[in-house]
Amino acid sequence: MGLGRKMEWAGRAKHLGGIPRKVVLMGVGGFAKIVASIFNTTSVHNAHTLIRLVRSRPSALPLLTVSNHMSTLDDPLMWGFKGFSTSDPNLARWVLAADDICFKNPFYSYFFRLGKCIPIIRGGGIYQEHMNEALDRLADGQWLHTFPEGKVSQVDAPIRRLKWGTASLIARAPVTPIVLPIFHHGFQEI
Repeated sequence: MGLGRKMEWAGRAKHLGGIPRKVVLMGVGGFAKIVASIFNTTSVHNAHTLIRLVRSRPSALPLLTVSNHMSTLDDPLMWGFKGFSTSDPNLARWVLAADDICFKNPFYSYFFRLGKCIPIIRGGGIYQEHMNEALDRLADGQWLHTFPEGKVSQVDAPIRRLKWGTASLIARAPVTPIVLPIFHHGFQEI
């Protein structure tokens, strides 16, 4: 990955006063709300648990959500359900995102960094450079989301073999995060 594609500076909350991040998160969040409520039938069980953990856990306590991966649109669509805030950048998740899809050119890199995405090279191992960035987000008490299957799987079957990167984040985090598993179904049809 070239130096111009990492764009850590675009991922910082203070980049241009936080306005570009807010615009991207509100736009993508609005899209997710439209898809989840108008073009889809969405039902969420125990949403109150996620909402409570995102909004009111102690500030130094990190949250790590993990889910299956049915579509390249899982994130952000899975956060578009009714009652979940998509307009507050401070409540938005950080997510590990595939370098070869989300960071393949400068425009994508900038956009996804504003959207709180951390580039991960699939197959690059648990000690790759940006896994340290994910650990930094956990150390800051942030919310991080991962797809531990490591790739999209549209097979309607039990979850596949999990990669061990998520487990290494839990083990290496300076403060053990709250881990909330999430299972979703149907995004492969969108």
